[in-house]
Amino acid sequence: MKIEIWSDFVCPFCYIGKRRLEEALEKFPHKDKVDIHFKSFELDPNAKRNTDLSIHEILAKKYGMSVAEAKKMGEGVATQAAAVGLKFDFDHNIPTNTFDAHRLAKYAETKGKGPEVTERLLQSYFTDSKHIGDVNYLIELAADLGLNGGEVEDVLNGNQFEQDVRNDELEAREIGVQGVPFFVLNSKYAISGAQPVEVFVDALNKVWDEENSKPKLQKFTSKDNTSYCSDDGCE
Repeated sequence: MKIEIWSDFVCPFCYIGKRRLEEALEKFPHKDKVDIHFKSFELDPNAKRNTDLSIHEILAKKYGMSVAEAKKMGEGVATQAAAVGLKFDFDHNIPTNTFDAHRLAKYAETKGKGPEVTERLLQSYFTDSKHIGDVNYLIELAADLGLNGGEVEDVLNGNQFEQDVRNDELEAREIGVQGVPFFVLNSKYAISGAQPVEVFVDALNKVWDEENSKPKLQKFTSKDNTSYCSDDGCE
């Protein structure tokens, strides 16, 4: 089974949804047959790499609320994160542009390190309060996971994997993705949002059963019995 996940590294529900899917897979008897692919999606392609605004101030401006209300909203999300074993530190988040982080993830895929880099980028932003838009930090992160720092530096200082990111985003628009996380199972079953674990479990089982069940033949015949042959002869 193939699962494609459109997400962004500064999307809290993308991290929560990832954990809920992982929990569901632990309950899925065929988890060893599941192949997960992460796809790029920028929540704000125009976000600045560096800003003096806090995430609370940015959200307050975006949603037309007070900073206090934005903080309250963040506390609610942090509570949901804690329920799946994640610690979110919104007070120290470093808002940034994620395009280079997505390019790094695409490079990491070619080296068999895509899942590890995706997890570390999410952790870096939400838990460790790292600047995931800073090229030097991205090089450090990649090297820490066993990737070649020099190669990563060349990638991030050039334009490699830009089209890969854009292709994911184009595909998202073509299939109607309006928000993330967005999960696509076997290219035809969709789950939108960080749904409860039970929803993921039900979807996994349903897709597996439908994709692996033997088709039932439907018989078509005329009112008059059509001639046929069997071991007993022809009629």
